[in-house]
Order: sequence, then C-alpha cells, then structure tokens
Amino acid sequence: MDWTDLQHFLALARERTLSAAARSLNVDHVTVARRVAALEASMSLKLVDRRPRSYELTEDGKRIAKIGAPMTETAFAVERAAQASKSGIGGEITISAPPSLANLLIAPKLIRLLQQHPGIRIKLIGEKRTASLNRREADLALRLSRPTEPGLVARKIGYFEFALYGSPDYLKTTPPHAFAFVAYDSSMDEAPQQRWLMRFAASREIVLRTNDLENQAAAARTGIGLAALPKFLGEADPQLERHDIGGRPVGREVWLVVHRDLRRTPTVRAVAGFIEGCLA
Repeated sequence: MDWTDLQHFLALARERTLSAAARSLNVDHVTVARRVAALEASMSLKLVDRRPRSYELTEDGKRIAKIGAPMTETAFAVERAAQASKSGIGGEITISAPPSLANLLIAPKLIRLLQQHPGIRIKLIGEKRTASLNRREADLALRLSRPTEPGLVARKIGYFEFALYGSPDYLKTTPPHAFAFVAYDSSMDEAPQQRWLMRFAASREIVLRTNDLENQAAAARTGIGLAALPKFLGEADPQLERHDIGGRPVGREVWLVVHRDLRRTPTVRAVAGFIEGCLA
C-alpha cells in the first residue's frame, strides 16, 4: 500500500468532495480520484461508490477512514512540531483572512514585513470559508468570531463597523422611501451586518444579492442602491458616500488565531505582530 494513496483517501473521507479534498492537499481533483482508485486496487476493496455528482464511502470505506483518521492528525502534529523547532525567522507562512481584510488591510502593507524579514515568504489566502489550522491549511488566520476548535489560541485584535454607502448622485436624487439595496445572498443571512441591513430595508427592494463584498461595493458605485460596507472600505472610496441612519452601528470583532503548537515560533510571532499592526 502506498501511504500517499491513503492520505488522499482520508482527505476525501474528511472533506466529502473531490474538489474540497484536492484543495486541502494542494492538488487537482483528478489526482485525488486516481490516488483513491490506486488505494482500492492495492487493498482489493471498494472504498467509494462513484455517483454522477458525488463520491460516497462504502461501509469498508467508512471503516478504513475511521482507522486511518488518527494517522492524519499525527502527521499534522509532526509537521507543527517540526515548524515549532525552527529558531530563526524565515520560511513560508500561510495567512487566511476574509477577502476584504486580506485585500485592503494586509496585502498593501506586506512590503513592510518583507523589508524587515526578507527570509519570510507569505502565502495570503483571502477566503470566506474557515481554514483549518489543525490541518495546516493556514498558520495564522483572521476570523470575525472567536473560534471554538480545540488546540487553537485566539486574541481579539480589532473591531470595525458597517455603514450604508451609495453613489453621491444616487443619494442626492433618491428619496429614502425609494431606496433600493444591495445585500449578501442567503449564505450570509445570519451575519450581523446582513440582519442589520434587512431590518433597515424592511419592505424596500433588494436589487442585487451577491456573496462578494467587492461586488457589493462595485454595484453601489454604479448607483443601483445602497450597500452595507465596512467603514474601512467605504470611507476610502471617493465614489461612495455614507448615508447615516442613526442608532447603534453594527460591527464585527477581528480575532487573530494560531495553533497553540506554533504560537511561540519566531516566524509566526513576527507575522502575527505584523498583522496586528495592519489592523491597529
């Protein structure tokens, strides 16, 4: 049996889809499918049922996945231990952050970090999903709520508020009762800023729904309606103007998260300090 084949199968069992397993392993989905087939051949066992749109584990597949899961966790622990043993500042560090924070607050300032620590290589991932620090999908992460996963250490490093923004012409020519709105899609219905926007919009029209904050800002610039945007985005955009509605603004906390095995590693500490400075 090839242990790499087993690694790919365990990723599929954990992530449930070929694409998600491939993303967690930094390979393409064809490689995952090929490795799983090779494992089945070496074991003479059918581990997955191949359906038109999904892979489902067989009973044998579930049994092997349960037995093999601790091996994966041990491998990740070994990787963390190896990284934690490094005394210098250098090497690759992966940062996971919501796209708006990654694009507007971190990426423009990376030159400062690299000038101070030229041996560091940064992999910056702007993503809405929660990257797993236990599985080494990231070394540091910014999250908008305090994590509950075991093994993680979190510190609140920032807070930002939302406001309503539209184009100056739209706000000048449109009476409040005729306002239309740009909102998140249903995947974000439970987000505080979405609930705040929907309460204010009430029965008025939602002209666009999108899960991307940059798309919302771009749409608001064109004059189709108002969007709930972070103030650090809206205030810096000359094509947008804030519409104040009074009352208590909605905001989100920003938490810096690291695995406890890595929190004292010099490189991780240097990058964590940089990130905290970006949000100061």
